[in-house]
Amino acid sequence: MEQDETAIAAPAAPAVAYAYRASLIGGAHEFDLTDQGLSWRIGGRSGLWPYAEIMAVNLSFRPVSMQSRRFRADIRHTSGSQIAVLSTTWQTVTLQAPQDHGYRSFIVELHRRMAEAGARAVLTAGLGPKTYAAAIAVLIVLAASMAALLARAVATGEFAGGLFVIGFAALFAWQVGGFIRRNRPVVYSYDKLPETVLPKFVA
Repeated sequence: MEQDETAIAAPAAPAVAYAYRASLIGGAHEFDLTDQGLSWRIGGRSGLWPYAEIMAVNLSFRPVSMQSRRFRADIRHTSGSQIAVLSTTWQTVTLQAPQDHGYRSFIVELHRRMAEAGARAVLTAGLGPKTYAAAIAVLIVLAASMAALLARAVATGEFAGGLFVIGFAALFAWQVGGFIRRNRPVVYSYDKLPETVLPKFVA
């Protein structure tokens, strides 16, 4: 059974650097956790954010067509600037490779250092409450529509059509349902990061 939360201490020694390519064009997005703060380099821009000046972190599960297991961290500074950290990196035109261990270690260590620095950041996970509510409403409408189609197929003897509806509904529930479940909006603390929006740790 999947646990909703995990202690901030990771089994492996935390990484202090992380990098990923957001596209095949342009350089890597590079991040370092230094004694002074979060150092970042994105394209021609760079900065150093003291941990106490990080005002918000949002963790989410963001799959895409070529990578069904992708996670994202949006980090906001007191100046209003925001940077995104993704758990995958582009390697070829058709391949986004996961970097689960490096991403998880970086995110866990970032939270540990923020806690040590006394950062009073707002820590949230998943979608915004309004977006989540809208997504649930759409799911309910789609589920009702599929149920109506299935009932009609059974009533008219279109069993092949009914099987198609069942198969489509199962695939939809697996993909979209998993996205909704993982992105339930929550507020978390430094010592308990939500497991649903972090890659699993693999020894």
